Amino acid sequence: MDVSPPEAIRGEPEAEAALVRRALDGDLDGFNGLVALHQRAVYNLCLRMLGSAPAAEDAAQDAFLSAFRSLRTFRGMAFRPWLMRIAANACTDELRRRGRRPALSLDAPLAGSDEHIDVPDPAVGPEVEALRAEQAALVQSALLRLPEEQRLAVVMCDIQGFAYEEIALTMRCSVGTVKSRIARGREKLRRELGPMKEQSLNLERQRIET
Repeated sequence: MDVSPPEAIRGEPEAEAALVRRALDGDLDGFNGLVALHQRAVYNLCLRMLGSAPAAEDAAQDAFLSAFRSLRTFRGMAFRPWLMRIAANACTDELRRRGRRPALSLDAPLAGSDEHIDVPDPAVGPEVEALRAEQAALVQSALLRLPEEQRLAVVMCDIQGFAYEEIALTMRCSVGTVKSRIARGREKLRRELGPMKEQSLNLERQRIET
């Protein structure tokens, strides 16, 4: 697995930078703080890439273990894209083990990393909740049919809300290549999902952010 760090990016939050410095000094609590800060994003990335909650949990655990073991290679870079790259590699390893075929589990949570069920929103009726669940399943099924690089770019951009520059560092490519992959992925999703594509992706981002 390739876990060497990406190039530097400015604007790393001070709280994260402090935790990174502590982790690099061998402070286990500092690294645990980084896990707490990023575990939701890492799990959600793995879940979207793999389509299976158990597989996503395993991949996320592998990613954090690999990151801990590879801290000595991290020097002065942006931590989040470095970590997301490791998580993406963990997903690639899992897909390779299963023959590169992601599996959609209808029982898998698609909203967050720290909950395994979605609590119904009391402000909406059961019909709306059922529609949201159906849309979520359709979006995830369509995402899993995208090529891996397009899926990663679309998930990070349209669902997780990463900036192009962070996605480029994660994927080790230019911003132009990221935009191209996102455009191709969106077009394939548009063909599959039709008019509901934008609404569904916006809904999925809201589900992750809540």
